[in-house]
Amino acid sequence: MAASVQARVLIVARDDELAGPLAEGLDRLGWRTVTARTPKAALAVIGDLQIEAAIFDLAAGDIVLDLAKQLKAACAPRRLPVLAIGDPDPALATHGFDLTMAAPLHPSQAAMRLESLVRLAVAEEEFELRVESFADRGRRLALPDPDISPLRILAIGDPAPQFLALSNAVTRKGAEVVGAFTAYTAFDYLHEKPFDGVVLWAGENPHEALSIAAGLRRNTRLFHTPALLYMRRGSYITTAEAYHRGLSDVASPETAEEETARRVLELARNHRRLCAVRASLEAARNSGLMDPATGLFTRELFAVHLARIAQASRVRNRPFSVCVLRVAERPELAAARADGWMARAIPQIGSMIGRLVRVEDTAARLASEVFALALPATPLHAARTAGERIAAVISCTAFEAGDGNPPFVVDFDIGAAEVTSPDGVGQALEAAASEACALRAG
Repeated sequence: MAASVQARVLIVARDDELAGPLAEGLDRLGWRTVTARTPKAALAVIGDLQIEAAIFDLAAGDIVLDLAKQLKAACAPRRLPVLAIGDPDPALATHGFDLTMAAPLHPSQAAMRLESLVRLAVAEEEFELRVESFADRGRRLALPDPDISPLRILAIGDPAPQFLALSNAVTRKGAEVVGAFTAYTAFDYLHEKPFDGVVLWAGENPHEALSIAAGLRRNTRLFHTPALLYMRRGSYITTAEAYHRGLSDVASPETAEEETARRVLELARNHRRLCAVRASLEAARNSGLMDPATGLFTRELFAVHLARIAQASRVRNRPFSVCVLRVAERPELAAARADGWMARAIPQIGSMIGRLVRVEDTAARLASEVFALALPATPLHAARTAGERIAAVISCTAFEAGDGNPPFVVDFDIGAAEVTSPDGVGQALEAAASEACALRAG
C-alpha cells in the first residue's frame, strides 16, 4: 500500500487491473489517491488520513461488501461517500454504497462523480448544522417528504432503433421516459419540469449531442443534471472528450441495454437525493430569520452559525474558510451612492451572491455593502477563488442609475482566511475583512 499524506480518495482493490489506471488518472486530476488491498489496510488509512471519499472495486469479492459501512462509521461524524465499481444494482445501497458505476471507470468520469458525492456529503452535514442554528432561534427546518414518484428521464435524439431500445429498457425499470427529437424541444421540456437525468443519442450527429451537453453545463439550474451520452462504437468523439464536455457517463449499443439503463437510473437516483438536500437548505430563505432585502443570513444569525460550522469542521476534520466581499470604492460610484441608486442595487447584488454560492455555503450580509461567505470543506486558496468567481459574475452586471445616467457596475475588494480552530473563527473573519479593507486603502 502506497500512502500520501495529501490523499483525498481511498481505493479498495484486490489488484491493479482497474485500480492502477484509475489511481494514476485521478492523481493527475488532483484527486490524490491511496490504495488498500485488504479491509484492515483500508481501516488503517481512514484512521490516519483525511480521506474525502472511497472507491471499491467489487471484483475484490464479498469481503468488501460490509467494509463500506465500517469505513463510514470510522469517519463519523464526517460523511464518507463510497462509490463502487461493478454492475449497477440498487441493492448495493444496503451495503453502504452511495453510487455504483460499471467498469471500466474513466478517471474524468470518476472525478465528476466524486465531486458530486463529496458535495452532497458536505451539504448534508451543513443541513444538520442549520437545523441546530435555526432551532436556537425558534425556527424548524426539515427535509421535505421523499419524492417517491418514478424517476424522470429525458431522452434526446432521433428515434433510432438502438436509442428506442435503451429508452424501453429504462421504462421497464420503472422510470418515466420523455422523448425529445430536437435540442429545441429538449430545452423546452427541461424548462417546463424537472428531470432526474438526461440520455443523449449521438447517432449520426454527435456534435449536436455535445452541444446539448454543453448547454446543460452553462445553465445554472440544469448544471448538475446528469447526462449519459449514448454513441456508436467507432464514433470520432473520444471518451476523454465527452467527459471534458461535462457528460456524466458514456455508453454504446454494444453494451446490453439493461446494463446501460441501470447506469442511467443510478445517476438519476443520486441527483434526486442532491436536489432534496438543496431544496431543504434553500428553505431557510423562508424562515423569517434572513435579511429581508437580500434573503441572506443576517449578521447575528451568521455569527451563531459560523461558530457552529467551525466546531463541526474540527470534529469532522475538514478545512473551513471564510471570505469577505466589500463593494469597492470607485470614483465613478460616487453619484450612484449619493443619489441612492447603490442602495437600490444592494438587494439585487445580495440575491445574486446567494444564487452564486454552492448549496453548502452560507452567505451573509454583514453591513450595507459588505457580504461574507462561510465555506465548509474549503481550504484558503479555494475560498479566495470562490470570492473572485462571484465578484467576476457580478462585475458583468449593469445596474440602473436613473434617467439620463449611464448604468453602473460594481467591483469588490475581497479578503479570505482559513479557520484553523473553533476559537479562531472571529479572528479569521476579521483577517478576511482587514484584507478587503487593505485592498480598498491601496
